[in-house]
Amino acid sequence: MGKKRDRLRPEPDREPRTQYAALPWRKRDDGAVEVLLITSRETKRWVIPKGWPMKDKLPEDAAAQEAYEEAGIVGKPGHKSVGVYHYDKRLRSGRLQHVRVMVFPLEVREARDIWPEMTERDRLWSSPAEAASLVAEPELRTLLATFQG
Repeated sequence: MGKKRDRLRPEPDREPRTQYAALPWRKRDDGAVEVLLITSRETKRWVIPKGWPMKDKLPEDAAAQEAYEEAGIVGKPGHKSVGVYHYDKRLRSGRLQHVRVMVFPLEVREARDIWPEMTERDRLWSSPAEAASLVAEPELRTLLATFQG
């Protein structure tokens, strides 16, 4: 009876759901790579722009859309993920949702002064090594530390 009950009462918050993230980057005049971090809306931790899949958008295009909405960044997304990291997202219900985040590089062409979430977030351009030291998620830290553009 227990196994049947388990099948009838799935716990969708226990399986990882997938999000798509952009890793905005640019080269400085001296050739050094910089990456962009933004603050999360509620906890103000340093993160990269990310969100849920979007209907009729490829994963890298959904990531680019999140980069525009959350960071005011416009650019060219890479078609291949540069890595994956995991975190637990607190849902409005209070439950934790396990999330797998596929990260796509986004070569920045423009950083706008006005964007949808500008009053809710801060932006920070830094070296990949500095960015790695500022984020909380260990897998994202590793991804940033090894990113070369």
